[in-house]
Amino acid sequence: MPKKTMTLNLTEAEMAVLEELCEKKDLSKTVLLRQALRLYQQVDERLSRGDTLFFEDQSKREKAEIMML
Repeated sequence: MPKKTMTLNLTEAEMAVLEELCEKKDLSKTVLLRQALRLYQQVDERLSRGDTLFFEDQSKREKAEIMML
């Protein structure tokens, strides 16, 4: 599949988060952003079907619903 190039303008804080995640996961920025896009796509598809997204703290048995626009 042919690839396209884009320019992404981030704030210093956003770039710091991106770089921190890349270092933590040992991934390039490109790979991390591709993974983030795939995850967002999956979440969007599930929410579009009416599914609900939760984070669960298993140690406290608490759930928090994630609301997305």
